[in-house]
Amino acid sequence: MDAPAESTSDLAGARARLLGALREHALVLGEVTLTSGRTAQYYVDAKRAILLPDAFAALGALLAEQARTCRASAVGGVPISAIPVACAALGAGVAKAFIVRKERKAHGLQRWIEGPPLQPGERCLVVEDVVTTGGSTIEALQRVRAEGLVVAGVATVLDRLAGGGEAIRTALGDGTPYVALATIDEVYPERPDR
Repeated sequence: MDAPAESTSDLAGARARLLGALREHALVLGEVTLTSGRTAQYYVDAKRAILLPDAFAALGALLAEQARTCRASAVGGVPISAIPVACAALGAGVAKAFIVRKERKAHGLQRWIEGPPLQPGERCLVVEDVVTTGGSTIEALQRVRAEGLVVAGVATVLDRLAGGGEAIRTALGDGTPYVALATIDEVYPERPDR
């Protein structure tokens, strides 16, 4: 990683900016159907916040710190949710970003993991924008491991506190860290399903 580590106060400021952006731009009130098929009375569309310049920079700083902490040289996850998250980390000094395909292409290089070549045993931080059940994140970390890479950690922009974090920790199974940069309690403390 090329960028120097952020100071504790810089990271606290980045986290505050990310939380503010999630509250202002990502929280949508009203009934929606989630990826898991469940319905909810609110939705967190993290991309509405993290694709704005200040939140993107804040997210990048926080993820670069997570990558440094777990000694990961690559950051990535499943399309489409993890793409802007991984790119934010790349912009903040992480060496490589990658995308984990849900299905292998039948043409071209037929790779499961797209992006710059990753070496066997390379340490990877698997990322997600919002975790509800954890299903797509678990699929990504399983694919990363199956490709001979090391899952050094898992990070999400927001955890909906709906069981996904626990499922991811169980799938990691070895003390590998799972970190939520924000939780729904911080973004929507008065949520009706609390």
